[in-house]
Amino acid sequence: MKKTAWFLLSFCFACTPKPKTPAVQVSIVNNNQSVKFTGLDNAIMGEINRDTASGVWKSLLPVYRMPKDTDLKDYQSVQPGIYRLKDSAIVFTPDTPFAKGQTYFMRFYQFGGNSTWDFISGKKKLRSVHYIDLPFK
Repeated sequence: MKKTAWFLLSFCFACTPKPKTPAVQVSIVNNNQSVKFTGLDNAIMGEINRDTASGVWKSLLPVYRMPKDTDLKDYQSVQPGIYRLKDSAIVFTPDTPFAKGQTYFMRFYQFGGNSTWDFISGKKKLRSVHYIDLPFK
């Protein structure tokens, strides 16, 4: 009887839907002058875009120049530039044009169940959250 109960319990947990993380995609636009991020939650993007705090997008979707030694990725400075919400996507245009042939990456933080506002308000730290680096050239 115990084995049957254990099997049913483990079966139920296996069937529980896993929280989906958005399928964020990166593409170069505007004649290689900007990068576009799609696949983010539209409701969250709209709320964040209404926030008047400067640097919100830079802290949530930072863009970095990829160093030759990729072990040094975590020590790179964030690329300065302008973030705009356009057609359910975020478009980042750097202050200085992207260098031809240079690889860059966007760090996408997977908040997984935590409120995005916890990170914006400083209750949680971004470095404590799992992330994916999305490279582009």
